[in-house]
Amino acid sequence: MESCMTTDSTYGQVLTLPRRRPSTLPEPGVLAAHAPLTDVFPGAFATAPASAFVLSLLPRGKGPVLWVQDFLSRRENGAPYTPSLRGFGLEQPVLLVTVSHPRDVLWTMEEGAACAGLSAVIGEVHGGPEVLDFTATKRLSLRAEASNVPLYLIRSGDPGGLSAARMRWRISSLPSQAHPYDAQAPGAARWDLELFRARGHAPGRWVAAHDPDKSQSPRAAD
Repeated sequence: MESCMTTDSTYGQVLTLPRRRPSTLPEPGVLAAHAPLTDVFPGAFATAPASAFVLSLLPRGKGPVLWVQDFLSRRENGAPYTPSLRGFGLEQPVLLVTVSHPRDVLWTMEEGAACAGLSAVIGEVHGGPEVLDFTATKRLSLRAEASNVPLYLIRSGDPGGLSAARMRWRISSLPSQAHPYDAQAPGAARWDLELFRARGHAPGRWVAAHDPDKSQSPRAAD
């Protein structure tokens, strides 16, 4: 099995996330695991890396992706620019929805999870609202488990309370990789991934780089 790890002089081993998600990732195996509900907590000013990380995990070649934001998320973080999503290998349509209240995000995600024609549902909620409690996440997890439609909840500005999510990540940005042709230009994006809760997997922390030029089969670094 080919490795998806490379070596960096500053960070040591770096996990390369390919443009199209491979069927299995040898290291760490948790990235290839499917969870009904996944919590993703962006670091300071790191909502874009969190969104990019979620996109790198989405199943490919299936139905549309439903992406719903509450008003505060859209105001604080901006809306996804759908033409750019092809850089993450996302070929299926993305259905963007903006709602006024976090409770509407949760309702939309639950209804989306019941739709077998969707490949995934992404929800964004800002500020850790009271409605986003353990009961709400349990409902989402059960609905996703029954329908096999994965849910990803991006929780910006949220300290992180109790949750029924099977996997919970913190994502922060790091300086980009060196550009292969121009030392003054930014290279591939690099992230700090911290898995602080997971059912069936040990917590861990990794440095990951997103390389849009990688194919489905990651190759070992020379």
